[in-house]
Amino acid sequence: MEFTYKKVPLAYSPVFSILIPSWNNLDYLKCVVNSIRKNSRYEHQIIVHVNEGKDGSEDWVLAQGDIGYTKSSQNSGVCYGFNAASHLAVADYLVFIDDDMYLCPDWDFFLLEEIKKQKDDKWCISGTMIEGFDKGNACVIADKNYGTHPSEFDEAKFLSEYASYPKEDWNGSQWYPMVLPTFVYRAVGGLSVEFFPGMYSDPDFMIKLWHYGVRFYKGIGKSRVYHFASRSTGRVKRNDGRTEFILKWGLSSNTFFKNYLKIGPKFLGTLPEPEETFTLKFKKQIDRWKVKFKTRPIDISR
Repeated sequence: MEFTYKKVPLAYSPVFSILIPSWNNLDYLKCVVNSIRKNSRYEHQIIVHVNEGKDGSEDWVLAQGDIGYTKSSQNSGVCYGFNAASHLAVADYLVFIDDDMYLCPDWDFFLLEEIKKQKDDKWCISGTMIEGFDKGNACVIADKNYGTHPSEFDEAKFLSEYASYPKEDWNGSQWYPMVLPTFVYRAVGGLSVEFFPGMYSDPDFMIKLWHYGVRFYKGIGKSRVYHFASRSTGRVKRNDGRTEFILKWGLSSNTFFKNYLKIGPKFLGTLPEPEETFTLKFKKQIDRWKVKFKTRPIDISR
């Protein structure tokens, strides 16, 4: 696999460096970039990681003139994609988004207002997704369908309605768009490439932040994006991220989210260390047992 890159000098100091991995998804990529340009209050650096680019993505990015990019000759997944693109970032804050999103007006204003309240660099903040289906994710504004592809996106109706849906700030932050200090991303080593092509790389990143000392994980209800959910992951062979996570950390991502990050409910503030109760210890042991019995070699001699 070959990696290439192109830097683009900026005549301004960007507030955010926005990282967007894209795998032959040009229609969605055009949509998300256009929404950034149309709906951002501040000037930002846009950096795309082009996976393969067989659909003309690289040519389109080049033609824009103001977008830096990295490229892999094959699909390198989101871990390599975000990590590669992050090396071109010049802003103090990194924003991570998927290419199948449409960013709402002032999405960046609400994130920056929260950032200004922070007293140190140990935090992780997310915007809130609006989706056309309900998968039981408490962090999402669900069942608000405005189209599943940019060609059918009812932008005018969406812009007239998106802000009317009630949503409080929520706890746990791990969904995109996500922003954190550039220094923090580099300090923890970015996304872990052993989770290629990317399943469970987000929970892994969250627990890396936890071990680094981050205790402030907040979702901002007013910072919103529409998520088309184009299902790029359906095109790849999925890694067994669940097992990899347990083998690496000694507990499941579900145990981590429920007992450490407490993801989903109304914002709880800075998170404390969870009490290592018998119940929590037993839950971790059950997580490890599940992996042990799953990975045990089968004796075929009997």
